[in-house]
Amino acid sequence: MTNLRERLTAVREKMLAACQKAGRSSDAVRLIAATKTVGVEKVRDAMGFGITDFGENYVQEARGKVEALGAGPTWHMIGHVQANKAKYIPRLFSYVHSIDRWELMEALERHEKQLEVLFEVNLSREPQKHGIDKEALRAMLERIGGLRFVRPVGLMTMPPVADDPEKTRPYFSALRDLLGEVNREFGLSMTELSMGMSADYAVAIEEGATMVRVGTAIFGERL
Repeated sequence: MTNLRERLTAVREKMLAACQKAGRSSDAVRLIAATKTVGVEKVRDAMGFGITDFGENYVQEARGKVEALGAGPTWHMIGHVQANKAKYIPRLFSYVHSIDRWELMEALERHEKQLEVLFEVNLSREPQKHGIDKEALRAMLERIGGLRFVRPVGLMTMPPVADDPEKTRPYFSALRDLLGEVNREFGLSMTELSMGMSADYAVAIEEGATMVRVGTAIFGERL
């Protein structure tokens, strides 16, 4: 637990330094602890150190943790949502960061439960990654007027893996600019930018991230 405390302190200090460098309030950035492969007890320990938001990649893994830990934490789906798993999402999660097709929006809307969603944009156009391009994003935004329960709140991206965090900066700034563009074009007021992980969250914060998804830097290397 000591290592967890120390790693979490280091992450928070780095986040604060990035906010100060960018002239932003530390309250403007939400730390989402990514808990893929992390057991319930470690998640509970993180809660004891003040973490309130947790991100899961897989529905099946999330179900056990949500049931064990109750309604206290805010749960974020940060992984790709398979069509046959969409029915579980509204019961388990408050946020979905990985909207990449209209059919998923329709499936979530049918459950008639309030859900905050972000569109995953594949700015690098890497074929092995999920996400939509700018044109597909605009096509989806043209259709959101009829939604009652699913509320679009922002954009998410994953830049290419890089040995130097500075190489990810153009992707983060591009997502920030894209958010401003589509808000103006469609008369929206989306505010969330989910970008930055363990290797590059400081750079993402400097470029406007409002949510960072940090796993390894908090919990250590996955087994």
